[in-house]
Amino acid sequence: MTYSLRVNNDLDVATLVDLAQRAERYGFDQLWVSNDLFIRSAPVLLGVLAAKTERLKLGVGIMNPYSVHVSEIVMMAATMQEATGGRFLLGVAAGSAEFLAWAGLERPRPLAKTAETVRVARALLGAGDVDGKLPDWFGPLSQLRFPLADRVPVYVGGMSPKMLQMAGRLADGVLPLLYPPEHFTEARAQVMRGVQEAGRAPSDIDIPACFWVSVADDPDAARLALAAKIAYYGPSFAPYLLARAGLAVEDFGPVTTVLEREGLDAAARLIDDRMLALGITGSVAQVVQRCQSVRAMGATHLSFGPPLGPDVREALDVLGTEVLPALATGGT
Repeated sequence: MTYSLRVNNDLDVATLVDLAQRAERYGFDQLWVSNDLFIRSAPVLLGVLAAKTERLKLGVGIMNPYSVHVSEIVMMAATMQEATGGRFLLGVAAGSAEFLAWAGLERPRPLAKTAETVRVARALLGAGDVDGKLPDWFGPLSQLRFPLADRVPVYVGGMSPKMLQMAGRLADGVLPLLYPPEHFTEARAQVMRGVQEAGRAPSDIDIPACFWVSVADDPDAARLALAAKIAYYGPSFAPYLLARAGLAVEDFGPVTTVLEREGLDAAARLIDDRMLALGITGSVAQVVQRCQSVRAMGATHLSFGPPLGPDVREALDVLGTEVLPALATGGT
């Protein structure tokens, strides 16, 4: 079983270093850091973490080919692989059209552009099985100018069926954001369709069950922390994912109104139990039980994402000392 953490790049350097070192002590296998625009630079953060950890695999989740050219993404990934001694994981995706607009960037042909990025990145980062058309500019001179000691796995971040299917055809791994976590069964099936189309083996691709989690000794505080996350992002969730939880975008209308007028704290208090089910929250026993249900669906990689809890350090301690051991023993 593989366990990973996903954190946002809004964390300061000292906090992130502390979390990474704790995660390594607790036995987590991977730590992924987001690279959202206008916050801290994930590659810089991961460079610091490379020097402060020894075993933990470090991933950027995600880089997009609109704000950074794929050649620069590859340069960063290859350098990080050298700096980490072979522990780096590259996540790529089309990115959010709304966020890219903050930088005046458009996002044409997101599926085709992401597929092209995966092909180029894998071709330059050591994969020997790249299939399909590479861009016109790619040629004999489109090569790294320094040796790559270890191949860099390339993951695709996505939610839509077509993006997940493409990842199954082309990538080393996929980061399917699951709202709710029980969507894992369908997301995996979409990835596997791509795997079968390409004639690959299921073992050729890593499919983490990527969910939001909030855990604390105080279940009410844990619920409120997750509620704040859902209040902020809920209206932007894909309608077909919301439908799997018995929800619709319109259900978040009152939440959005309160968010705009009164702020996030007030909006979070309007999040009901159906909305909270988009993530995993509550006591240790409740979190373990929900994780076990996802594992029973065939997940072999559980990926715990933000907010983690009302206090991120305390939440990681609970995950590391109580949740992971309970999952390892099959208990609650």
